[in-house]
Amino acid sequence: MPVSPNMAEDLAAAVSSLYEQAELALIEMVTRALVEGLDSPLWVELKLAALGNLRTAIEEIIAVLQVDAAGAMHQALAEAYERGQQAAIAELGAVAVGPAFAAAEALPTAAAVDRLAAALVSETGPVYARILRTGMDVYRQVIAEASSAPLLGATTRRQAAARALAKFADRGVTGFVDRRGHAWNLTSYVEMATRSAVGRAAVQAHRDRLAAAGVDVVVVSDAPEECDRCKPWEGKVLRREGPPGAGVVEMEHATEDGRMVRVRVAGSLPEARSKGLMHPNCRHTVSIYLPGLTRPPGPKRDRSRATYEQSQQQRYLERQVRAWKRRAAGAVEEKDRRAANAKVRTYQARIRELVAETGLTRKSHREQLTASR
Repeated sequence: MPVSPNMAEDLAAAVSSLYEQAELALIEMVTRALVEGLDSPLWVELKLAALGNLRTAIEEIIAVLQVDAAGAMHQALAEAYERGQQAAIAELGAVAVGPAFAAAEALPTAAAVDRLAAALVSETGPVYARILRTGMDVYRQVIAEASSAPLLGATTRRQAAARALAKFADRGVTGFVDRRGHAWNLTSYVEMATRSAVGRAAVQAHRDRLAAAGVDVVVVSDAPEECDRCKPWEGKVLRREGPPGAGVVEMEHATEDGRMVRVRVAGSLPEARSKGLMHPNCRHTVSIYLPGLTRPPGPKRDRSRATYEQSQQQRYLERQVRAWKRRAAGAVEEKDRRAANAKVRTYQARIRELVAETGLTRKSHREQLTASR
């Protein structure tokens, strides 16, 4: 069975939902704390006096999140690694005999999973300080804006607070920048990092199995909705390990002892991955290449009429649905909540239109906010 990062994508949802719960809880908590007594003449003094209570409450959210997230990350990576192993075992069981088949037996995995989990926990570690800082900063900012606006004759305190909280709900917890310089909010950043990690785990497990079985070359599938980074590698034969660079090599026929066949190799799998192949959301697979037997990949399965750009447009619309649901959760006035929910329906209608036009599969779970605890 071929392996792909896409085969473990669903596992990232269990992790990112924990952070989405925490982000939504933070929005709701800050909103409730600020709206309470908003029309009182002593509102500013009361809110400033409650800063310590808010900090303690946010720290409690973070403490629970840290424990839950570490366990969920380890579980997701263990499952992803197991899926990668089983994919390789299925392939080896179909073609391997003798020593190669014996190599398909179970290998120790705990150490590999622990390393992958530790790397993910470390990568997402800075989010906790950011959650606390964002919650406190927004709280102080709303107090400042709401108390000064009426003095300037610009708007009422309630309107100023509603506007500031709406901005917070739109942004959520922000300030995360990946290695390529892209900015993310909390949930999207964790989802991206976790999708990358579970995809790597599945592919790494598959490679570990093939290495144990002595398989040195693999072939890349021809997938639908490919992106520009992946397209150059479609249908290509790659060395499982080794230096970059294309060439023609002689290899022994997979089933005929002593018979040599010429194989055109496009490079190595690490080289292809460094240039974008098997990125998060990648639909390409890698499978065993048997010299003299494996044929080039057949035509793409016409799962949809969509392009890569249209699949990314769907992801954008899904993010907008979630963003307006956050806006509704942080609304001060009922009319603002109704307006936000109307926006949710508008973007959901656009998703339905896109799905009908392109044949893309609608993934409703990507449009949902996990309820805060």
